[in-house]
Amino acid sequence: MTERITKNKIDLASGAFMLLLLLFIGAQFFAGAQTKKEHAMTTVKDDEAAIMALENRFAAAFNAGDVDAMMKNYLPGKGLVVFDLVPPRQHLGANEYHKAWVGFFAHFKGIPKIAITDLGITVNGNLGFSHSIQHVIGTDLHGHSIDRTVRVTDGYRKIDGNWLIVLEHVSVPVDLKTGKPDLTSKP
Repeated sequence: MTERITKNKIDLASGAFMLLLLLFIGAQFFAGAQTKKEHAMTTVKDDEAAIMALENRFAAAFNAGDVDAMMKNYLPGKGLVVFDLVPPRQHLGANEYHKAWVGFFAHFKGIPKIAITDLGITVNGNLGFSHSIQHVIGTDLHGHSIDRTVRVTDGYRKIDGNWLIVLEHVSVPVDLKTGKPDLTSKP
């Protein structure tokens, strides 16, 4: 009988030890999972902040009339695709888009200004996208005030740790009755 009691105590102690071991392993597993989740959330927030900084650099370069600095936010080479508001309807490659920006600024007296609002950013791994409203004001070469609001959707890719715009789509709503762009609409 004493042997049976001793064996039961050993079995009970072994069982308790196993239970504690499983609880410890489970706690470590869940702590690790929580740490990974927190790390992923931090990484996403860091990436969103990096894209926000990119958009701020773009706006600052635009407001300075510095096309070269603006283009540092875009994928260099031939991989960039831009669907623009004005002809041509698309630009394939950074060199083409650089020329379009130079032409854009050539239509203004002085340097036009841009304000980016309603910026929404989504990131998943090395890909991201944003949507925003961009308001441009300035004076054209004939002295007329220019006041345009466009919708912009950007696609980003993280390359060597840096976010770059790889796809851009600029648009305005269209009045379907007249077929003309609606440059003054509000949400």
